[in-house]
Amino acid sequence: MSFAIIGGLFLNVGAYFTFKGKIYEAVIAYLFADACWIAMAYEREDFWGTVSIVVGVTFGFLAFLKMRRGDMKKTLNRDVDDI
Repeated sequence: MSFAIIGGLFLNVGAYFTFKGKIYEAVIAYLFADACWIAMAYEREDFWGTVSIVVGVTFGFLAFLKMRRGDMKKTLNRDVDDI
């Protein structure tokens, strides 16, 4: 089984967790998918692909930490005044 397939499976798991509202678990699944794609790009000696994936993973991980600490200042619930 290739890293692309394993990453795709983790992507589906992350989408399922997102659908169920389990955002923290979804982000962890997405990070595992990204790790698989980093390995795939590295094996294919795709330097720019590896760099772009690493940058995206870094931003995603920082957003996860910010969300975990409660610093996001956003909510999914809408008030009547927001409409």
